[in-house]
Amino acid sequence: MRLLVVEDEAHLARYLVRGLREDAYAVDHVATYAEASERAFEHDYDLAILDLMLPDGTGLDLLREWRAGDLRMPVLVLTARDTLEDKVTGLDLGADDYLTKPFEFDELLARVRSLLRRQPALASPVLKFEELELDSAQRRVSIEGRAVELTVKEFALLEYLMQNPRRVLSRGRIAEHAWDDSYTAETNVIDVFVGRLRRKIREAGGRNLIQTVKGLGYVLREPESP
Repeated sequence: MRLLVVEDEAHLARYLVRGLREDAYAVDHVATYAEASERAFEHDYDLAILDLMLPDGTGLDLLREWRAGDLRMPVLVLTARDTLEDKVTGLDLGADDYLTKPFEFDELLARVRSLLRRQPALASPVLKFEELELDSAQRRVSIEGRAVELTVKEFALLEYLMQNPRRVLSRGRIAEHAWDDSYTAETNVIDVFVGRLRRKIREAGGRNLIQTVKGLGYVLREPESP
């Protein structure tokens, strides 16, 4: 899942980005209204975390612009402005949740997971496909009860595939949701991670569920009968 963090306070931004990435999210960070406005319309983000006080504009105006432009991604407002009027205004403009500073990071993660689960395909924190089971809340993957140890990025890749079973996903689409700005299209990094996932699933007793569709990308589906 790819998130956009809009926060101008450098220390807090680093804290948020590091923590979210450690929890297997791909994260882009911007510090200004102008950057956030441009970036949100360039990429298909799964969720945005938005500070209301930016150096070149207000988060409320940015939220209004996003919704007027038909951007439907969930938005978690994160701000020191904690008056009831601010909260009501933010929610009326299309914010999905509101968290005031200071905050506990575990609460922020719980709110992020809750907002993401509002999407119909992600309603349950536990995803299952054939013998694979992925628990997004506990960050665990298993095959018929046997744990599969994955890196943060391997987990993010498998989670996106399991959210879209039987759907052919191009490398660009995978990068859009499971990677951040560090991804370079000219590299074979996605192919490398798919190879690692396949190996770990096979070593845990799983079948070849991640299949290559030549010229198009990858798909999670049942293996063909011999």
